[in-house]
Amino acid sequence: MNGSGEESTHRTIERVARESYGRLVAYLSSHTHDLATAEDALSNALLVALTAWPRDGVPQNPEGWLLTTARRSFIDLVRHRQVVEAGEPTLQLLREEREATVSAEFPDERLKLLFVCAHPAIDPAMHTPLMLQTVLGLDAARIAHAFLISPTTMGQRLVRAKTKIRDAGIQLEVPQERELAPRLDAVLEAIYAAFGLGWDDMAGGDQRGRDLAEEAIWLARVLLQLMPGQAEVHGLLALMLHCEARRAARRGPDGRYVPLSEQDPQRWSLPLIEEAERHLGEASSRGRLGRFQLEAAIQSVHAERARSGRTAWPAIVMFYEQLIRISPTLGTQTGYAAAVAEAKGPEAGLAVLNGIDPDDVSAYQPYWAVRAYLFQRLGKISEAAAAFDRAIGLTEDPAVRQFLLHRRG
Repeated sequence: MNGSGEESTHRTIERVARESYGRLVAYLSSHTHDLATAEDALSNALLVALTAWPRDGVPQNPEGWLLTTARRSFIDLVRHRQVVEAGEPTLQLLREEREATVSAEFPDERLKLLFVCAHPAIDPAMHTPLMLQTVLGLDAARIAHAFLISPTTMGQRLVRAKTKIRDAGIQLEVPQERELAPRLDAVLEAIYAAFGLGWDDMAGGDQRGRDLAEEAIWLARVLLQLMPGQAEVHGLLALMLHCEARRAARRGPDGRYVPLSEQDPQRWSLPLIEEAERHLGEASSRGRLGRFQLEAAIQSVHAERARSGRTAWPAIVMFYEQLIRISPTLGTQTGYAAAVAEAKGPEAGLAVLNGIDPDDVSAYQPYWAVRAYLFQRLGKISEAAAAFDRAIGLTEDPAVRQFLLHRRG
């Protein structure tokens, strides 16, 4: 195969891995009850594909090929670790399946695996990172960046969490109905974390980010089918749909970053906004207010600008005040400060920012961007420049960095 053909094949392998990793790991681990070895087996299968596909051509059913190859690798790994006797039931199961025809469609076990990763025997701090890696295929470095710790530390913690699943004999199956609700918050957090990571990537036109954001929305839809009576599931889906509705407006034709306040509402997706509003209404009817419903309500007020041409900042401030009582995160407090500044003036917004512990915000880019903007509105040029420099230094998206440089002047 020539260079261009091999490069095309490698891109195909990367795409299949991106789209199928979570499905394949979840399917394989649900049948073998060994999450860590399932991941190792799939990694081996992908390495084999890097050699075989450029030589033999991309198979007609890439997912099925990877699954079959991963099954063989799983057996080899179990044998190599000299636990044949302990793993005999797994080996027998895989032997029986080895020659079976693998169809283009096989059961999607990712939702099951989300709830497994939220098992109470696993460190709660690792629920979301574990879900992001095992269900959505994110590497430890990317997850570590989101959690502001080193990739090495995150990798070690993920290994320990998977070892806990194996050693504790945690069953890779959907918990009984009475066990779902206690694990739901962790599952919702992971789905939203995936959406947030995808949303950040998607802003720059990265297809991987777009896929991840769409995957998160899809998982929320499937979760809603499993738990239709849960208000926060509706709330999370409403929140993501409101954000997704503005995808096309976040960049100008030249790739320039466009903040929400400057976006053209005519470029927002009305069908997605309407769907989000239906889910938000359904959540409200359940009478159990939660974090995701409040965040969706804030986005709903922003969406009203498409109809009225204005933003009801006092309503946004009210929702943020309720949200802070439930979830006083840095993001919530920074968003509240920005809303207060719009409703009551920049001095009031700065007062909110000044109430946040400086140690907590040293590396939090949105805080410094809002602070710079408020200083600028007050005419405090030197303070604004210093805050802009801090925000610019913490910004990874080139388009956002250019926007901040331009605003700094």
